[in-house]
Amino acid sequence: MTPLLVDSHCHLDFPDFAGGIPQLVARMAEAGVGWALCAGVTLERMPAVLEIARSYANIYAAAGVHPDVEDGAEPDEDTLVGLAADPKVVAIGETGLDYYRLQGEPDWQQRRFRIHIGAARRTRKPLIIHTRAAAADTLRILREEKADAVGGVFHCFTEDAATARQALDLGFMISFSGIVTFKNAVALKEVAAMVPLDRLLVETDAPYLAPTPHRGKLNEPAFVRHVAVEVARIKGLDFDVLAGATTDNFFRLFSTANPTHG
Repeated sequence: MTPLLVDSHCHLDFPDFAGGIPQLVARMAEAGVGWALCAGVTLERMPAVLEIARSYANIYAAAGVHPDVEDGAEPDEDTLVGLAADPKVVAIGETGLDYYRLQGEPDWQQRRFRIHIGAARRTRKPLIIHTRAAAADTLRILREEKADAVGGVFHCFTEDAATARQALDLGFMISFSGIVTFKNAVALKEVAAMVPLDRLLVETDAPYLAPTPHRGKLNEPAFVRHVAVEVARIKGLDFDVLAGATTDNFFRLFSTANPTHG
């Protein structure tokens, strides 16, 4: 029997999916996707994230504020720790640094990032890392804050092999999204070939970055199968081996997630 997949990162609370979660979960099952993790991006949206996770035994949540969100409430450690007390919250994030659209100094992003790492260390839950145009600072702060004590995953990885190796050296996993299926993602495919099988996850980052053959459409967790097929091809592995390994990796990393369906 083919192992079930996990979509290790998506945003089911976004308006794109309003009213359609039951159908989305049904399509997951049809595609052999057994579980999904819905990552928080603002404190204001965390109630919606938690409501979805509590409503479905096979959907988990992460508590965090995205690094480039400038509007809304600023997180503090106590708030994140309080959110992480919910049994469906299996991680802190997404968090990290994003300098791609940054205007001015990055100090505020770095402070927010350190707060998330502090919350992760207090709760002993892993981090979900977002990094864009900021790899050096992301790795430096992870080292300075001793984030290797909790580990986590660099989600939707788009950096080079050197960055991947440093993330792996810190004890983090690497997650690949639909970008790895794009024809022009040659360098990223090389990174996927390099990452050890026991340190690899797959995701959609839905509703964004739909994989080939759905590129340009609304992404959803069922489509993580296309990501897994491509990563298996790149690594020269049987699909069942890749699926089983990435699912095992997910539940090993997010150790408070219960794989039992309700």
